Amino acid sequence: MFIAQKLKKENICEYLIYMWQIEDLIRAFNLDIDTLNERIIAPYPVDATDQKKLYEWYESLIDMMRRENIQKKGHLQLNKNILIELEELHLSLLKSGKEPGYNAKFWHILPVISQLRKQSDTEISDIELCFNFQYGIMLLRMKKTEISVETAKAQTEISKFMVLLSKNFLNFKSGKLDFDE
Repeated sequence: MFIAQKLKKENICEYLIYMWQIEDLIRAFNLDIDTLNERIIAPYPVDATDQKKLYEWYESLIDMMRRENIQKKGHLQLNKNILIELEELHLSLLKSGKEPGYNAKFWHILPVISQLRKQSDTEISDIELCFNFQYGIMLLRMKKTEISVETAKAQTEISKFMVLLSKNFLNFKSGKLDFDE
């Protein structure tokens, strides 16, 4: 919860990847708040008040996952909404041309995105495809699975793009980036 709050303010892309990890963590503990409390919440180095907040946060996520029927797979609607918001910003940035560096980076990684789309055979947005790729790479690294040089290069370039997306998101949310001008 505390990491999520910090990331949401500082880097929306890292926040979303983190929240996907939390969803998978909750699934790994079979949506069992008692086990989460024992293994994750209780050992967390915070005072009793913050521990209670953390418990309630996990409990609310578990409740949402059950209500949204994503106990086995999928993402919470609140996370999907962020993805939609990022996609809308992405399209606005491309259309407006206000951030030429962003547009240039997107066109630079578009061949990678096209290749990923062919491999995944899915109709998701370019932004969601980038997130799925980054999350998949993270999972492979956690498993210590070897990643090809080509895949590592693609991951680096998509990461750079997502840094720009996150920066533009913060600028948009703070009013520093306006598409109505």
